[in-house]
Amino acid sequence: MKFTTATPGRIFILRLEDGEILHETVESFAAKQGVRAAACIVLGGADEGSALVVGPEKSRVAPINPMEHILAGTSEATGVGTVFPDADGKPILHMHIACGREGSTITGCVRRGVKVWHVMEIIIWELTGTEAKRVLDPATGFELLQPQGSPKSP
Repeated sequence: MKFTTATPGRIFILRLEDGEILHETVESFAAKQGVRAAACIVLGGADEGSALVVGPEKSRVAPINPMEHILAGTSEATGVGTVFPDADGKPILHMHIACGREGSTITGCVRRGVKVWHVMEIIIWELTGTEAKRVLDPATGFELLQPQGSPKSP
């Protein structure tokens, strides 16, 4: 385990609108507001045709082949995530959401494009005083969160 600390910063309350793409909108907002790191929660509607990454095709096999699930209908959605910069300083959202419709629920990562159905609400808690960032891991091909610097004493 690797860790560092952060201090709470600003809290943002967002309402995304019909047709916006979740990760693109949050990343753009974070960049414009100068949010380097954050924790997020989301709830609202995900439109049909939204894409989720739902796991690797096979466990512990290289190369990793991600599976994608396309929502067949409009779904209720809720999730949690984090924002940390990549190696170039661009804020990147890593968020998993659960999307449900009638008696079926699918959970996955939003990176492939979750489209807002009418409304989505997001609370963003900015995290300050941290140098944590996402760094490309050659073994997996993932941009993994790397806590940077020494943790601060309480």
